[in-house]
Formats: sequence, structure tokens, C-alpha cells
Amino acid sequence: MSDTFTETLKRRFGDIETGALPADAPEVWQHLAGHVSCRKFTGGEVPLETLRGLAAVALTTPSKSDLQQRDIVIVNDEETRTKLIDILTSGPLAQAWIADVPSLLVICGNNRRQRQIHELRDKPFANDHLDAFYNPVMDAGIALAGVIMAAQAAGLGCCPISAVRNRPDAISDLLNLPDHVFPAVGVAIGYPAERPTPRARLPLAATVHVDRFNDADLPEQIDSYDKRRNGLDGSIWSEQKTNQYSRPERQDFGDFIKRKGFRLD
Repeated sequence: MSDTFTETLKRRFGDIETGALPADAPEVWQHLAGHVSCRKFTGGEVPLETLRGLAAVALTTPSKSDLQQRDIVIVNDEETRTKLIDILTSGPLAQAWIADVPSLLVICGNNRRQRQIHELRDKPFANDHLDAFYNPVMDAGIALAGVIMAAQAAGLGCCPISAVRNRPDAISDLLNLPDHVFPAVGVAIGYPAERPTPRARLPLAATVHVDRFNDADLPEQIDSYDKRRNGLDGSIWSEQKTNQYSRPERQDFGDFIKRKGFRLD
């Protein structure tokens, strides 16, 4: 294992027992351990063929039961991108940095195609319940990870955009998303203007469990993590996150999903 990889993980997680890590870690682990989200770009658009390539690679990632219930919308048209950015940067939960994003993808969950195949093959759709929504969500999340890894391997910067769920009706109308297709997450992509410092993560003792889940030491772990984050970037993580989730967010998203035709029982 390279010293660089070990030091990267130490910066991420604090004190870790390097002896518990494999001695022959693959080079790609170093790449993944150094992941950062990029929110500042040089301004140049990413070529359409590159975006198509990223989408193709992302869609080779695993999918529940090979159902492939995720689609990617490349927002290439200038007018459409302008309208999408306007949607994402308006309202009380708007994020101003999105205004300068050069290229955008929207990863969608798609349960529509499965239902269409049932009609084509004259088979009943017998699982019209929560799982019909949950599986596309998971597929979309896996595809998001694929986009991020592929983009960063190509020297691009990227950042997920959860704000696509702030005004999902408007985005669905803009992108012509039919019933049982919904915007799960956006992705900002471009040529990075800077490389941010990787953020420290919660200690592995709090998030990695062996055989049994155990959060008995969580209060002490959170206090220790807050102190470490404060020393590294001046933030107090638990205060930031509790402040964020003390305010109502996306309370109508469940109703939107129901309007898309999903049963959540």
C-alpha cells in the first residue's frame, strides 16, 4: 500500500489502523479515496460525445436484477440548459453555484420501461408497490457513482445536484418525463477551475460495522469528529447538518412521486 493512499485515508477518517487495510491496495483505490466534489469550473462546455461516453460507462454499472431502471438525460440544448439552471437556482433552497455550471446531466429513475415490457409481453405487473419505486432509486444512485468515477478519471470535475428534487414537476415538464419516470439527481460536469481539499469523513468506527450494527459510542464519535472538522476547515459538522434538517425540505416530493403513478405502500 502506498504511503500516499494511507495518508489520504488518515486525512479522511482521522486515526485508523493501517494494519487493518490491505497491503496491496489497487491504484484505483487511491483515485477513489481522493474524491472531491467540484463546484467551480473554467466555463468551457464538455463536448457532447464526452458526455455520451460518461453516460455509457455509467450505465455499465450494476442494476437490480438486470432491470436497468435508470436513464440519463444529457442537457445539451442551450435554451433547455438555461431553463433548467433557472429552475435549480430559484426558490428558498436554491444553490447559487449552479448558475455557472457548464454541462448538466439528470439521472432519472425509470420504472416505465418495465411496465411497457409487461404490456408488450402480455404479463401482469404484479409488484406495483414501494419496491417499484425503490429499485429505480437504487439504480439511479449506482449510475451516479459511475458518472462521478468516469468523469474524474477523465480529468473532469463534477458534483451531484439534489436540487433537482426541489421542483420536480417543473423539471419533469422541461425534460418531458412521463409517468413512472422521475428526476433522481442531477450532475454538474465541467473542467475544474480548482481542486478542493478532500473533506474529512466520519470515523470508520462510526460507519463500518463487523457482524453487528453498533452505535453505542456515537456521542463521543460525533464530538471527536466535530473537533477534527473544525480544526481542518473551520466547520462543525453536526451543527451544520442539524441546522439543515431542522428546516422543512421537499415535503411535497412524496406527492410528486404518487402523481407519477407510484404506489408507496
